[in-house]
Amino acid sequence: MTRGLTISVDGMGGDYGPETVIGGIDIASVRHPDVRFLVYGDEEKLNAVMERFPRVASVSEVHHCDVSISMDDKPSQALRRGRKVSSMWQAIDAVKEGQAQAVVSAGNTGALMAMSMFILKTLPHVERPAISALWPTTRGESVVLDVGATIGPDAMQLVQFAAMGEAYARVIFNVDKPTVGLLNIGEEEVKGTEQVKAAAQMLRESALPIVFKGFVEGDDLGKGTVDVVVTDGFTGNIALKTAEGTARQISEYLRAAISRSLLAKIGYFFAQGAFKALSTRLDPRANNGGLFLGLNGLVVKSHGGTDALGFAAAIDVAVDVAAADLLNKIVTDLGHLDGLEQLASGRNGGKQDTQESEAALP
Repeated sequence: MTRGLTISVDGMGGDYGPETVIGGIDIASVRHPDVRFLVYGDEEKLNAVMERFPRVASVSEVHHCDVSISMDDKPSQALRRGRKVSSMWQAIDAVKEGQAQAVVSAGNTGALMAMSMFILKTLPHVERPAISALWPTTRGESVVLDVGATIGPDAMQLVQFAAMGEAYARVIFNVDKPTVGLLNIGEEEVKGTEQVKAAAQMLRESALPIVFKGFVEGDDLGKGTVDVVVTDGFTGNIALKTAEGTARQISEYLRAAISRSLLAKIGYFFAQGAFKALSTRLDPRANNGGLFLGLNGLVVKSHGGTDALGFAAAIDVAVDVAAADLLNKIVTDLGHLDGLEQLASGRNGGKQDTQESEAALP
């Protein structure tokens, strides 16, 4: 149920700022008429855009902020310059204070993660948060995480990603026991890094409500072999950017092939319905919105270069997970890891250093 939900929005984030944000809220308000919005940013700029979207004005409150975070700011700079006064900070703080159930921003990913961790903190049993993405497949969609937050996670952190990802999958896919796989260079047990192999063993021994399928390979992402694919932020972000680039490449190939001859144009005329369906399926805007999992609050990152339709999709993610009470489901499932933490404390090599990726979902 979406009645009574409030979503806070960073009105100045992304490449196009208020134009995209207000346009996205306008589209989302049609899909979710019971949801209200708190929009943070330059009041004059936001209201100027909102004049063209009277529906947005009727479901939103604008809160003025003097500072907006640049896409080029480093997380440390953003924390110093934007602490308490920036649109990003105040939008996140609205979730902490219970004024909103989720926050959406198209702003700087590294800054958003740093501020979210500082303000909301991480959940119990979570050492590092992860960015999840909904991945289009031939079977529908899969949850893939991490796609850019944590570089070089250890085995226990990968298991934590699996716990958070399966809770997310249960909510959005409505399945009791999602299938989970660890991304690896092969399905054989002897392949992969020590961290990945140790994580696989822990998942086999865990009490998580999952069906663990072992290792999956890169081509399984598109096949939709499992509901949840777990990997580290370095590999996940490269896979995400590769998939987006491949989708654009295919679109360019099709466009060039269609315009090559009169016969091809005639063929397109008769098959344009199929081509339109393919174009929609390959459109990254339809799957826009990376959820930060592991925080004590719901934070959704929109692609910085998206348009209003893509931003509306990110709002859809925020509404869906807030309405489904995802946070409490994650907390419950993380409790199943109690018995594994002692095992993890004796793993070889100890914890590896982790760092945020500022390149993720720009």
